[in-house]
Amino acid sequence: MDTMDLLTGELASFLSHAIIVVMVALMFVISLRLFLDRRKKGYMSMTISLVIVGIHYLLQLYLQVSGNDTSIADYAVTMLKIISFVLINMGIYQLYNRTNRKQYIFFYGLIIMGFVVSTLHFIVPNLYSGTEHQVRLLQNIGLELYIFVLIFLCFYMIPPYIGQQMKYQVALTLYFFFQTVQLVNTYVYENAQPLLTIAVNLLPILYYFLLFMILFDRVVELMQAIYNSSITDGLTRLYNRKFFYNRVTQYVQRHLPVYILFSDIDNFKKLNDTQGHQMGDNVLKQVAQIMKDEAEECGIAGRYGGEEMVIMVSDPSVKMDAFAERIRSRIEKETIVTASIGYSKYKNGLSAEELIKQADEAMYRAKTTGKNKVVKFA
Repeated sequence: MDTMDLLTGELASFLSHAIIVVMVALMFVISLRLFLDRRKKGYMSMTISLVIVGIHYLLQLYLQVSGNDTSIADYAVTMLKIISFVLINMGIYQLYNRTNRKQYIFFYGLIIMGFVVSTLHFIVPNLYSGTEHQVRLLQNIGLELYIFVLIFLCFYMIPPYIGQQMKYQVALTLYFFFQTVQLVNTYVYENAQPLLTIAVNLLPILYYFLLFMILFDRVVELMQAIYNSSITDGLTRLYNRKFFYNRVTQYVQRHLPVYILFSDIDNFKKLNDTQGHQMGDNVLKQVAQIMKDEAEECGIAGRYGGEEMVIMVSDPSVKMDAFAERIRSRIEKETIVTASIGYSKYKNGLSAEELIKQADEAMYRAKTTGKNKVVKFA
C-alpha cells in the first residue's frame, strides 16, 4: 500500500469516519453526563443529535465494509446527514438558550423540508432515462444542495444567540467547504481528484473537532459559573463570607502582613424603610463596585453580611490610612450614602477570626463616634 492509497483510498475514508465516531462518542458521554446532572432539554437534544450523528457515520462504515452500495443506502446516508446536521446545530443553540415552540417549529421544519426535497430521490428514476450511475447522482443532488441552505441558515441565525460565535462560524465554514469539495469531487471528477478526496476526508474531522471544543468549552463555562456562584455573593458579586474568611486564614497561617478593612453603610435600615429595598440593593451594588475597584490590585473584597463589606489588603506597600480614606470618600461622593470604616493589621499570634473581629471593632467605634469616618484598631 503506497502513501497515496493511505491518503485517498478506501482506508483513508474509513479512518476519517472512525475518527469522527470516536469524537462523537466522547461528545455523547459529555452531553449525556450534563443531561443527567442538570436535566435540561438542551443537553437532551444534544445527546439525541449525537446518537444520530453516530448512527450516520457507523452506517457509512458498515457500507464500506460490506460493500452494500445501493440507492436506498445512499438515500439513508444523505437523510441521516441532514437530520444529524439540523439536530446538532439545534443542540448547540440550546446549550445557551431556552427553546420555545417557535424554535422547535423552525428546526423540525428544516428536517421536514428535507424529507420533502428527498421525494426527488424517488421521482428522478421515472423522469430521467440515463445510465444507472447518472440516475444515482441525480437522485441525491436535491438533498446535497439543500444542505447548503441549512448551512447558510445556521450561519446567520444561530451565532448571535450563543457563546463562542467565532468558533461556531469557523466550524460551519469548514462544513461548507466540505460539502462544496464533496460535490465537485463527486459530480465533476467522479471521486478521481486526489487533493479533493483528501479534503473530503479531512474537513469533517476538523468540523467535529471544533464542535467537540465548543461543547467542552461550554462544560468549562458551566463549571466556572458553578464555582463562582459558590464563592461569590449573588447581589454584589463580591466574595462571600466563607471564601473571604478562608483566604484570610491562609494568609494568617503563613504569617503574612495583611490588613483587614471592615465597612458598614450608615443608616442603611432607614434607607430601606424610606426608599424601598430596590434602592437598598442598588446602593449595595454601588458600594460593592467601589470596594472591588479599590481592592483589585492589592487584595480581595467580600460581603461579610447585610451591608457589611470587607477587604483583605495583601500588598504591604499600601498605606492603609490613605487607602481607607479614599474608599470612604468615594462612597460619600459617588453614592447617596456614607460608610463607617475600621481596619486592623495582622500581628503574630492572631487568628483570622481575631483579626477580622479587630477590624469590626474599629468600624463600630467609627460608627458610634460620628459615622462616615475611618478608625484604626488600636
